Amino acid sequence: MITNRPVPVIAAPMAGGVSTPALAAAVSSAGGLGFLAAGYLSEQALRTQIEQTRELTDEPFGVNLFVPGARRDADLGPYQEAVEAEAARYGVRAGTPHWDDDDYQAKVELVIAERVPVVSFTFGAPSKSTVDRLHEVGAEVAVTVTTPQEARIAAEAGADVLCVQGSEAGGHRATFEDDERFSGGGPLYGLLAALRVISAEVDLPLVAAGGLVRGADVAAVLSAGAVAAQLGTAFLVCEEAGTQPTQREAIAAGARETELTRAFSGRPARGLVNRFLTEHRADAPAAYPQLHHLTKPVRGAAGKAGDPEAMSLWAGQTYAQARPMRAAGLVRVLVDEAREALDSVRRVL
Repeated sequence: MITNRPVPVIAAPMAGGVSTPALAAAVSSAGGLGFLAAGYLSEQALRTQIEQTRELTDEPFGVNLFVPGARRDADLGPYQEAVEAEAARYGVRAGTPHWDDDDYQAKVELVIAERVPVVSFTFGAPSKSTVDRLHEVGAEVAVTVTTPQEARIAAEAGADVLCVQGSEAGGHRATFEDDERFSGGGPLYGLLAALRVISAEVDLPLVAAGGLVRGADVAAVLSAGAVAAQLGTAFLVCEEAGTQPTQREAIAAGARETELTRAFSGRPARGLVNRFLTEHRADAPAAYPQLHHLTKPVRGAAGKAGDPEAMSLWAGQTYAQARPMRAAGLVRVLVDEAREALDSVRRVL
């Protein structure tokens, strides 16, 4: 499915309301592959989004699921106090930190019952039995990986495709385990390096993700052996995306650096540097999804107030190059730019 789309461009699944049925449908209808992000949605909300997407397009699309990690105990006392002070600043109460599995199994059952054409997994690999059940209903299975070791685990589970995430990517790192010794949860590979070392370990089609916003970037990863390019930040500013206005403005300004942080969710993620990130970057423990629940009211209140300084402004390193437009138009522009870039290389060689 991923390898035979007319256009080798995938709209990355972006949880938290950014990936909408309209965005997924527009990208798929333009020849690429749109994705719904199941993370943080209830089973019923995901069902509704699948139905809405099917009303908008007859083309295939994908659904991404968060694989739950092991329950992790951490001393949240000092950090919880800090977040409670932040909450008071915005006139809300901090959330209750708790572990949950994001209704993972219920969502697995849903995508199987709905026969979703492509199902991808982040934060880990699904079990072999889950992959087998998805294959039985004709689904293609993709797993997001960041290292050769994760690639081997995903291949052994029966994945059809691997999405290789480079360290440039915005949003959460897809690492299977969050190692507190590393700012990114594990070793950081740039995208081209990750494609090279992972392709040497596994014989599976690779999708490239991380810092891709222009057609020349698409051409570069296709030349490096990827079968498709997955773009998140580039679609973050499309009209159909559910991105908050304040985040759109911060991206358009292009004035901030990006940084990996656990401050908002307890799991490494790349976003625009703001006050909250700066003040809490050193104190946030590796405790996901506990910190996600703890900080959610603060992030929500900051968004409603139009204050970017306490929002999780996820974005990739090249975010300033993103261009606001309709999603189908962006797909067309990316194709034209990629062809131009490849023609330019041919003239040189």
